[in-house]
Amino acid sequence: MAGRREKRARRVRREEQALPSYRGRRYTVLALFVLAAGALVWRAFDQQIIEKDFLQAEGEDRYLARVDVSAHRGLITDRRGDVLALSTPVDSITANPRVLGNDMQRIAMLAQVLGIDAGGLKRRLTQYAQKSYLMLKPRLPPAEAAHVMDVVKANGIPGVYVEREYKRYYPAGEVFGHVVGFTNVQDQGQEGVELAYDRDLRGEPGAKLVLRDGRRQVVDDVENIRSPRAGNHLALSIDQRLQFIAYRELKAAIKRNRATSGSLVLLDAHTGEVLAMVNQPSFNPNADRSNRDGRLRNRAVTDLFEPGSTMKPFTVAAALDAGVIDVGSSIDTAPGFFRVSGGQVRDHHNNKTIDVETILRRSSNVGAAKIALKMDKETLWKTMHRLGFGERAELGFPGEASGQLNDYRRWAQIDHATLSFGYGISVTTLQLAQAYGALANDGVLVPATLLKRDQPPAGRRVFSGKAAANVRRMLESVTSAEGTAPDAAVTGYRIAGKTGTVEKLGPGGYSDDRHVALFAGMAPARDPRVVLVVMINDPKGDKFFGGQVAGPVFSAVMAETLRLMNVAPDLALEPSLRVAQTGEAR
Repeated sequence: MAGRREKRARRVRREEQALPSYRGRRYTVLALFVLAAGALVWRAFDQQIIEKDFLQAEGEDRYLARVDVSAHRGLITDRRGDVLALSTPVDSITANPRVLGNDMQRIAMLAQVLGIDAGGLKRRLTQYAQKSYLMLKPRLPPAEAAHVMDVVKANGIPGVYVEREYKRYYPAGEVFGHVVGFTNVQDQGQEGVELAYDRDLRGEPGAKLVLRDGRRQVVDDVENIRSPRAGNHLALSIDQRLQFIAYRELKAAIKRNRATSGSLVLLDAHTGEVLAMVNQPSFNPNADRSNRDGRLRNRAVTDLFEPGSTMKPFTVAAALDAGVIDVGSSIDTAPGFFRVSGGQVRDHHNNKTIDVETILRRSSNVGAAKIALKMDKETLWKTMHRLGFGERAELGFPGEASGQLNDYRRWAQIDHATLSFGYGISVTTLQLAQAYGALANDGVLVPATLLKRDQPPAGRRVFSGKAAANVRRMLESVTSAEGTAPDAAVTGYRIAGKTGTVEKLGPGGYSDDRHVALFAGMAPARDPRVVLVVMINDPKGDKFFGGQVAGPVFSAVMAETLRLMNVAPDLALEPSLRVAQTGEAR
């Protein structure tokens, strides 16, 4: 019995010894578990300690976003504080096409509330399906945008957002269109003062951090990085009341005379401030901004023309200062023409022997040319150059033209003669007004400006005070019954001014039936407060002389200007002086 048990035990031991050993495997599995646990511990340490900053940054990149905060663009006002340009808040509706998807029911509902075609919206979403941004409806009034978003939320339409922007609005419309200009959809200046002073007006945008959800919708503001800085306000020198008057009268004159275009500049005689600057044709910066027929050009500073007889007062003033004539000098203009180095200077009539005042009153080309030829070329050229001709007026206005004043060393004798009555030189309306400002300001030229001035700059002397005063006195006769512009007279005021009727230069030379009509003047003549220049291009009616076409505009605008500026009438000071209000201009 015992032997049998022993035998069985030996067999069991032999069987146990025959079975394979799993000890190595156990150790291997145990080692793997240990390594895995170590790796998990290391990875946790790496992510929570070593890579903490990196992972937080990655998370923030997915859920935190830096967005710009629009800056409020500065106001533009006239000299009295009336607003000419302001920015109003508007909201734009945008979408993320990848989130919005192509559910036609949602698209139709969204298109309906936006007031756009559902098919067109579907095509745009399909076209930009891989993009994350699409503008749906720009610049809506905030109330309308809020209604859109209410509908979007109520119907669970995903991927639709609202962005706050600012829209520029111009209360005076086309009356100030050329001066103020306009901005684009990004509120950046494109024309006029908006462009010239864009850096000052636009300010600096701010920035903030926002939290977005998985659909990229803004959930909350996280941090204000930088507050926006509003743009600076800009006060122009222009008086809105005078601008409206000037615009009305110029527009009526262009229509009445069937002219191609025109411009008008009104200056403060002492400070050089532009009180009004208007052009025709014009445009409405709140509506159509196309440059059809050059409507966007501020012709007062960009368009050049030969100034004609409006240059004669400068010739006379220069000659008085040079001592080649005096106020009592007489000039023989018979027989009404004379030849100069192969060219000919001609008057409309044989004025015979006349004094200097009559040369200006009757606008004698022969008389002006003979006076100019008494001076050397350099003297005449320097006078014209000091008046600002041939160089920009430096308003800082985009597209401002410098005009043309040829070097006197290249002049032929005929160039010397014709310059005296405004041919062979090109100017802008603004340049001409600025030059007349020198006569009004006792011979000192003050640079023109579109910005309101507290104190005028020193300016530069062009003529002596005596010469300027004598020329102003002579120019008073131009608006008399015997002058070329009785229609430019203003009841109760002494007006010093000069007409210009310029034949336009074409491919075949100077034309007999195409003209530029001008009147430039100042009031009151004894102590001028304002200077006004009216230019009307290519009048096509029965009248084309400067006194007939531009003179009435000057009279209407000047009368209202003097009234609004509370300038006392001065004709009562000299009862013997009477200015005709009617008569036939020449």
